[in-house]
Amino acid sequence: QVQLVESGGGSVQAGGSLRLSCAASVSAYLMAWFRQAPGKEREGVAAITSDGNTRYADSVKGRFTISRDNIEKTLRLQMDGLKPEDTAMYYCAAAAVANMDWALKSNWYPYWGQGTQVTVSS
Repeated sequence: QVQLVESGGGSVQAGGSLRLSCAASVSAYLMAWFRQAPGKEREGVAAITSDGNTRYADSVKGRFTISRDNIEKTLRLQMDGLKPEDTAMYYCAAAAVANMDWALKSNWYPYWGQGTQVTVSS
């Protein structure tokens, strides 16, 4: 069983930055960030394998950076140039097996955190 705890959410004005963190109880080969806005489906934001292979959603490319510390078992998401449409609950997810074709699809991941809210005002 993998336990995931997110932190770092908050409120920021458009153009600002936030950094999310996710502490994992054990190391997982594939980890990712998802987000869900009210009334919308959960969408994949970024994913990373333990050897550094990454995948980003088109909507965040060039603005968000995913990283991980395998020793500390921590996943991070640096979010720059935030837009109001980035407002959502952000979730950390983990899987023992990686398939980068599925890296941004929520049903690939069996383990989820409780989420942290990000609010971007215009």
